[in-house]
Amino acid sequence: MIHATRLGGGSLRINAELIQTVEETPDTLLTMSNHDRILVRESAEEIVARVIAYRRTLAQGPDRAEDREGGWE
Repeated sequence: MIHATRLGGGSLRINAELIQTVEETPDTLLTMSNHDRILVRESAEEIVARVIAYRRTLAQGPDRAEDREGGWE
């Protein structure tokens, strides 16, 4: 899961595996695999960086999972 902030200010956690597209419209719009859309405050670059950090840590295995920097959990 990655952390994000709704435009209204609420915090949420998003399953990074379900993100289909990330667009700036100019707000950042996440389209999920079930076609739900979520507007977030973070830039598209920040969301992509968080997804990459999340996946990189998963690839390193469970011994490295305690390193939770980069806005993911």
